[in-house]
Amino acid sequence: AAAGGTGVGVLQAAADSGKLGIGVDSNQNGLQPGKVLTSMVKRVDVAVYNTFMDAKNDKFTAGINDLGLKEGGVDYAMDDNNKALVDDAMKTAVEKAKADIIAGTVKVHDYMSD
Repeated sequence: AAAGGTGVGVLQAAADSGKLGIGVDSNQNGLQPGKVLTSMVKRVDVAVYNTFMDAKNDKFTAGINDLGLKEGGVDYAMDDNNKALVDDAMKTAVEKAKADIIAGTVKVHDYMSD
């Protein structure tokens, strides 16, 4: 389930029913330890840092800045709360997919271009 802050209840319901959930926006793995497969993390810290550095270096321009995997703007969360849920084969597959996306071998749909 993906619903930002409202997804906390969904993660609880998934855990209560013996299902795995996936957190969104920030690392929510610790909300239901062992019951959240991973969290898809938006790295707002990267965006803020880049913006401040651009402003400091007089390179800031207003507008949309896409920060994907390649730019470090999004990622998935692995920690002590979910490491038992993800085996080495799964990690290898995810890292391969991540590398393929970064390399451009796998294309991710850009909803902004529709």
